[in-house]
Amino acid sequence: MFLPQEIIRKKRDGKILNKQEIDFFIKGIAANNVTEGQIAAFAMAVYFQDMTMDERVLLASAMRDSGSVLDWRSLKLNGPVVDKHSTGGVGDVVSLMLGPMVAACGGYVPMISGRGLGHTGGTLDKFDAIPGYQTTPDNELFRRVVKDVGVAIIGQTGDLAPADKRFYATRDITATVESIPLITASILSKKLAAGLDSLVMDVKAGSGAFMPSYEQSEALARSIVYVANGAGCKTTALLTNMDQVLASSAGNALEVREAVQYLKGENVNLRLHEVTMELCAEMLLLGMLANDLVDAKKQLQQVLDNGKAAEVFSKMVSALGGPADFVDNYDRYLPSAEIIRPVYALNTGIVQSMDTRALGMAVVSMGGGRINASDSIDFAVGLEHIIALGNEVNDEQPLAIVHVRTEAQFIQAEKAIQQAIICGNTLFTGKKQVFRRIRLDDIN
Repeated sequence: MFLPQEIIRKKRDGKILNKQEIDFFIKGIAANNVTEGQIAAFAMAVYFQDMTMDERVLLASAMRDSGSVLDWRSLKLNGPVVDKHSTGGVGDVVSLMLGPMVAACGGYVPMISGRGLGHTGGTLDKFDAIPGYQTTPDNELFRRVVKDVGVAIIGQTGDLAPADKRFYATRDITATVESIPLITASILSKKLAAGLDSLVMDVKAGSGAFMPSYEQSEALARSIVYVANGAGCKTTALLTNMDQVLASSAGNALEVREAVQYLKGENVNLRLHEVTMELCAEMLLLGMLANDLVDAKKQLQQVLDNGKAAEVFSKMVSALGGPADFVDNYDRYLPSAEIIRPVYALNTGIVQSMDTRALGMAVVSMGGGRINASDSIDFAVGLEHIIALGNEVNDEQPLAIVHVRTEAQFIQAEKAIQQAIICGNTLFTGKKQVFRRIRLDDIN
């Protein structure tokens, strides 16, 4: 017989917990047999004493098993079940293109995504900008769309990793969110519960990233790769650049528009293209759908060029309740703001740096994100044609185009953008978009 307080005491004293102890504690969270105070004490003990990699595997597995685990074998799919997860950023619209692109190459992508909180945008919020799209379908529809279309991007259901929901809510109010073992378990519990064959993690590093430093982003990536593989899911992580807004836009409807334009070849932001292709290629490799990165990228470019990826996106939107002609007539369906106006720099020159987090918070302040989880979102507001690092700004080249509802919102956004984007006269040497890949062999 275990006692929650003795498990907390053991971890508080820096000792290693075994499988039975971790399983007991996590089952107690899911069953409400462990109190909020005990969850908080355990989280704080882990925060200060850390966990070994093997403890992290046990924790993520226990949280996965606290609810239902999806099983795709009964559908007899003729390809691998693969997915990607991002630690979040500003203008990170990758999932909207990646899912259809990988599905068009033969993968099956049951992507269970989240909503935005803080400065980072949420994939589900973007899809909510599409009229009729069901982000919370029943399990039968979810499985049918995955089988018939190849991809379904939806929200987490209540029976997937329920221990994580309660655990995270307590961490959020007890200053224990920033713990790599707990972040690892929280992310992976939901992804492992999706019954994946393989996973690619996009771990952001830079001024708009969740983790405050490159070193901590790398530590998180290494933890996720070790733990996911240890729990039976082939996983690679890519460390990618979040020193600037990834897409050319930030804001829900604007990002959906850019994603559709990308899939149709109408508007291809090269930074976004590079990150998307690298993540997709790694998914094809892990799913054994390509021989090497060159072959993978060739296949991906082909489904973009021949329109197959755009067709898959269209079928997914329609199958989940959205307009059948959305891809061809997206501007008819996406909401738009009353005021669309450029913001110019206070000083001309070359863009040297960008406080990407501040730009994300500017979108939140317009109503395009949440301060609290219960806040409603204005899908129409945001930023478009955001200047890139190293580009020159002058009286004719704005920093961004702002989409807002009121003059007061525009004035606030203008000030935030001018403060967040720094210009100077120094020639800018850009960083690459994918810093490195981290595979299991790099850790062992």
